[in-house]
Amino acid sequence: MEAQSPLNQTLCSQSISFSVWPPTQRTRDAVIHRLIETLSTPSVLSKRYGTLSPEDASAAARRIEDEAFSTAAASASLDDYGIEIIQLYSKEISRLMLDTVKATAALDNDATKTPDSAMPGVSATESKSQSPSL
Repeated sequence: MEAQSPLNQTLCSQSISFSVWPPTQRTRDAVIHRLIETLSTPSVLSKRYGTLSPEDASAAARRIEDEAFSTAAASASLDDYGIEIIQLYSKEISRLMLDTVKATAALDNDATKTPDSAMPGVSATESKSQSPSL
């Protein structure tokens, strides 16, 4: 059996700890920036639910990230390395983002509906433009 070098002995005897929770402020700011971009620019999500103005997207992104962080932090334990907590944080962000765009789309649909609109969720202007012309 070979003898270990003093460096190897030192490295083996030290326990190395790695934790991904809590995320740094820089990481949280990057999440917020990405949320703003996702909510305010054309994307797969915006094709279905529409986009938010940059101001509304900024406010929504900060609220989403803060709520997701609070939810994840409340379930954090000192015994793990944060992998499960980061997964919860990510899932909460996704859920809250989807809830936000759905709520915004529902408000927009309610605001554009008129009594003569025959199709639910379609504004009268859209409805008229989709009807066949004679």
